[in-house]
Amino acid sequence: MSFSQQSLEELARKYTEAWNSGVPENVAYCHDLSSRITINNGEPSVGHTELTAMAAGFHADVPDLKLQCDGIRGAGGHVVYMWTFTGHHAETGNPLNVRGWEEWEINVEMKIMSSLGWFDGEEYQRQVDGEGS
Repeated sequence: MSFSQQSLEELARKYTEAWNSGVPENVAYCHDLSSRITINNGEPSVGHTELTAMAAGFHADVPDLKLQCDGIRGAGGHVVYMWTFTGHHAETGNPLNVRGWEEWEINVEMKIMSSLGWFDGEEYQRQVDGEGS
């Protein structure tokens, strides 16, 4: 299975819009019903209910979260989605500018089957604490 760059860019647009909608369910709808996401080798979130809760957690921590797609590349059903998110931490009010990526396995319906997400957790915490980089 192979996908055109145009179809991957459309998937990236939909995924980015889902995060920027502020509606956690929209993020889950980009995934297959049995999809899983693991962030920074943490505990995986599996299925739509847990994916919705994961997105809700990010939206609670960063209520003005704005996701930007920095690029998308694919090889068969393997995809890398690169991103930056900005916003302000809910508790500290400190500005955030975090870069990362997700490694996806997608199916023929262009739904995410699994995702490994990565960002620098220490840098994120420095920004939350107002220490910058």
